[in-house]
Amino acid sequence: MAYIVRKAKIADTANIWKILQQAIYRRKIDGSNQWQDGYPNIETVETDIQKGFGYVLEIHGQIAAYAAIIFDIEPAYEIIEGNWLSSGEYVVIHRVAVSDEFAGKGIATKLFKNIEELAKSKSVFSIKVDTNFDNLPMLSILDKLGYTYCGEVYFRGAARKAFEKILS
Repeated sequence: MAYIVRKAKIADTANIWKILQQAIYRRKIDGSNQWQDGYPNIETVETDIQKGFGYVLEIHGQIAAYAAIIFDIEPAYEIIEGNWLSSGEYVVIHRVAVSDEFAGKGIATKLFKNIEELAKSKSVFSIKVDTNFDNLPMLSILDKLGYTYCGEVYFRGAARKAFEKILS
């Protein structure tokens, strides 16, 4: 399967928003509370793209997945109930979503592996990510890829499981 990961463009906004809406619905069907409060929304996508955070994974020219990849400090990660593995530079991954058409085919795993390579190419050797306690698919991916549970961080008043992976 030929795929590429690239920065999202404004022209991708509608496709990305559709994928996020599908993921929001999947979280609901799975019984998860994650993303059931009006976040993320289309403005979130537009802001991600404008700030250069939005990335897509394309398969044969079709957007299959989306993530915000942030090479900057995540203010919510400054306070953790627990301990991060490292205290230096890190990459943050937010808003990972796979289209219904490609769900369950290992696309999120491919996306994470590409993000790890992108981080290393920029000489950043730590990735930090958080997810809801009831987002079982994401918890499974993080476990499979060797992310370490570090504790809890808080977003919009809610506790989230925080993970880190040190890249070699």
